[in-house]
Amino acid sequence: MTKAHFKQAGFTLVELAIVLVIIGVIIGAVLKGQDLIANARSKKFVNAGKAWEISQWTYMDRKGRFAGDTDKDGKIGDGNVKTDITGASFINPPYEGGGTPVNTITMGPYAFKIFFGTDAGSDAGKNLIIICSDATCTDFTSEQLIYIEAFDVAIDGTSDGTDGQVVGGTAAPGTITDTEWEAFYAATPTPTAWSTTINALVYYFDAKR
Repeated sequence: MTKAHFKQAGFTLVELAIVLVIIGVIIGAVLKGQDLIANARSKKFVNAGKAWEISQWTYMDRKGRFAGDTDKDGKIGDGNVKTDITGASFINPPYEGGGTPVNTITMGPYAFKIFFGTDAGSDAGKNLIIICSDATCTDFTSEQLIYIEAFDVAIDGTSDGTDGQVVGGTAAPGTITDTEWEAFYAATPTPTAWSTTINALVYYFDAKR
């Protein structure tokens, strides 16, 4: 076989190296793009969660109480959070659902539920924002935990689920009233590291835990 025929038969080592470099660049760009998309989704979730918190502080600023705190004792639970928030024209609505407001943050196939309540029974203990996978607070999946941990990092600077204002709860709230956007623990939930056994993100939004 002549040298000319050999060159025509396939790629040279230099050409193969160039092709491999190009493939590597393409794969790197795809992976980087996937990371950017994942980060953008996590930020959207965090911002949506904070919007719910802002709605409560805005209500407090205008009304002198939190939504769901009719007797103004500083504890959510003796009123109706949904009625208060949806009836407040001064609040930038954090809820979804258009004509029928719902307490959700939708991220692709996941519709996280947002509840307000306390950690020692209705109208007692410390106020909470509780984020669940659904209306009954079933365990989070590994995919859902990506968003949950991102929220923990945004508030506490770390995603351990055990320290700071945001903690993991291994049990669903004892009382959940989805029609009023409220949920209450009968006793303070035990902070637990994030895993697929966690039922709820518990955020002490107005006082240190």
